[in-house]
This record gives sequence, C-alpha cells and structure tokens, in this order.
Amino acid sequence: QEDTAFLQYTGGTTGVAKGVMLTHGNLVANVQQMRAWLARDLVDGKEMFACPLPLYHVYALTSSLVLLAIGAHTILITNPRDMHACIHDLRKYPFTVIIGVNTLYRALLDAPEFAAVDTQSLKLTSAGGMAVQRVVAERWKQRTGVTIIEGYGLTETSPVVIANPLNIPEWSGTIGLPIPSTLATILDEQGAELPVGELGEIGVRGPQVMHSYWNRPDETAKVFTPEGWLRTGDMGYVDERGYFSITDRKKDMIVVSGFKVFPNQIEDAVALHPGVAEVAAVGEPDERSGEVVKIIVVKQDAALTEQALLEHCRQYLTGYKVPKIVEFRTEP
Repeated sequence: QEDTAFLQYTGGTTGVAKGVMLTHGNLVANVQQMRAWLARDLVDGKEMFACPLPLYHVYALTSSLVLLAIGAHTILITNPRDMHACIHDLRKYPFTVIIGVNTLYRALLDAPEFAAVDTQSLKLTSAGGMAVQRVVAERWKQRTGVTIIEGYGLTETSPVVIANPLNIPEWSGTIGLPIPSTLATILDEQGAELPVGELGEIGVRGPQVMHSYWNRPDETAKVFTPEGWLRTGDMGYVDERGYFSITDRKKDMIVVSGFKVFPNQIEDAVALHPGVAEVAAVGEPDERSGEVVKIIVVKQDAALTEQALLEHCRQYLTGYKVPKIVEFRTEP
C-alpha cells in the first residue's frame, strides 16, 4: 500500500517541476472513490469509454483505471489534435463515456464533421484539467443532450478530490463537492480555515493525497500545513451548500490598483463572444495601476475588431476588469 506506484511529474502548486510520489494505496483509493461516485449511473461490463487524452496525464490515467475496474471497453485516441482521426474513432464506436478538457470539447463542437457523430448512447461527459467555459458547456448540452460534469484534482491527489454529482440537470459553474473519504476547505495565507463564502486557497485531505515529492523535502514542506491540509495553489470559495468554486491559480492572479482580478473570469466573458475562437488573459505591468488586464485572442470571425470586443466585455465585467490591451493572433 505504501510502495510507490508512479512518479508523476508536474509543475505542481508552485510551478517548479517535481516528481509526485503516488503510492499503490493512493491510486487504489482514488479508483474506489470514483467507482462509488459513478456507481449509480455506470454499469459494470456495459460501458464504452472514449479516452482522447494522453495517459501520461494523471486525469486520463486514473480515469482509465476507473473504467477498467468496471470492465468498460476503452477506446484510446492517440492524437486528439488530429481532429479528423479523432472524430473517425468517435463515429466508429457507440461511446457511453468521454473525458476531455475545455479546449478539446470546443474543438469537437467547432468541427463540422462532429455533426455526424451519434451521441445517443452517451451517458457521461467528464471535464477536468482546466476550467470549463460556460459557452462550451451550453453548446455541448445543446449538441449532445448531456451535461458536462466538471471535477477537480491535482497530480498530487491521484487526481480527483472534488466533483459535481452526475445527476445535475445543467452545468453548475462549480467544481462540486468533495468525493467520498475526502475533506476540503478554504485556507488563508497563514493556513487557518476561512468561513463560507470567503475567498482563499483550496486545501484538501484524503487517502488519495500524496505523501511527498520525490527527493524534494523543501517543496513538500511548502505545500502541507501543520494540520495536514495540502495547499492546492488554487484560489476559490465554498458556498452554503458545500459546493466549491475556483476563481483561478494563486500565481496567475492579476492585481489592478489593489483589486484582485482572476484570468478565468475574464476569459469566460470574452469567450462568450461568437467571434472569439481562443482567449488568454494575463497581467501587463502598468505604472499607474501596477498591472492591467491584457487579452490575447484568436479570432473565429476575421471581421472582429478590438472596439467590438471591448464593448462586449463591458457588458459582463466591471470597469477595472475590462481589458486595457487586446492582442490578436492567428493561432494559440
């Protein structure tokens, strides 16, 4: 149980590449936790699992182990960037489960060939690895009739710690509830727990949480509080129902004249414009306000102008969050 099963490398909670020591116990725990989470909706030996993500990523790795444990037929799509080949495989098999990241689901929806994919057998669409944008969630539900179930985890947690229930009628915009045998909380800078609704760093505990980083006691010490909480590096809050929401990575936060701005919120608002294919928000140094918001945009509509995009942003964002710099690029 305590023997190391994998050394999964990650930028982790601080951005420095480290080997996460995941034990057999960690992985078995997370597989059993997710089996319990999925038990009501998935049938042993009856599912067809489409895995269009590389198995070197812990999200795909553990998802594959979970579906293997329930006897699912697994379709490994080796190069999802080859959208033609990916859709060819999805057309070939009546898949009931698919996992992916926001950019993959958007690419599928944007591909004309995806209209020919039969999704009548689809039961579960799982999303992780990055925040799901509202526009993608709504388009996926409209196209397939299936709600994207967003979850949350880290390489350090094997990876799943928080997930939405499978029976939610619509995409919730939250990452959900702690899964079985898992505790989650919101921590302040000193590691003390914060009350409901207050913004802080998400902390987690559970049998799926790593013991340490490989040969990095210094980095290990940084991420655990004296009470045993793993500091995730993600900022968020918990509501009165116990549902957790992420605002953004702690290190990605933009501070405009003392106001905290989270890139995810900016990107979500910009992506609602139909003329936008991809967007990233970053902080740009500014003499007056410390930082301003800059967006880097790949156009879906070649006629999209900076003025039109900023007018769109003003409908969804308060003044200090509206981008001050817009850069258009031809590819992500």
